[in-house]
Amino acid sequence: MYTQKSFVLKPADADKKWYLIDAKDKVVGRLATEVADILRGKNNPQFTPNTDSGDFVVVVNADKVKFTGNKWNAKTYFWHTGFIGGIKSRTAKEQLERKPEKILMDAVKGMLPKTSLGRKQLTKLKVFAGEAHGHEAQKPIEYKIK
Repeated sequence: MYTQKSFVLKPADADKKWYLIDAKDKVVGRLATEVADILRGKNNPQFTPNTDSGDFVVVVNADKVKFTGNKWNAKTYFWHTGFIGGIKSRTAKEQLERKPEKILMDAVKGMLPKTSLGRKQLTKLKVFAGEAHGHEAQKPIEYKIK
């Protein structure tokens, strides 16, 4: 009798690729879901949920992303300084002026697992505000967002 064995991808066997994504005129949430899927490895047929089988992603033009509706003024980013009464906040428009990379980083971070594996997968995301990025040596493949 034939029994089929389950396939389990080992981290050493994962073939990591580098993808380059242009975020110009892309909606933040829709872009973030695609990036999160690539980081997790869900676009790979050998996807294993408990293994870091995802690829590296380089996002350029993060300062040219779009939000739908009135989110530029209504969406608020919060953080805490660590001191008593140290809650801080910024609207999405203020965040775009100060740290445009953080908008996409926070969106993708919210879509990854809240575990040590998710934190490891987030380190494979490289976001840049302009066209220039420092990863030409990795020869990233141009990735088209659907």
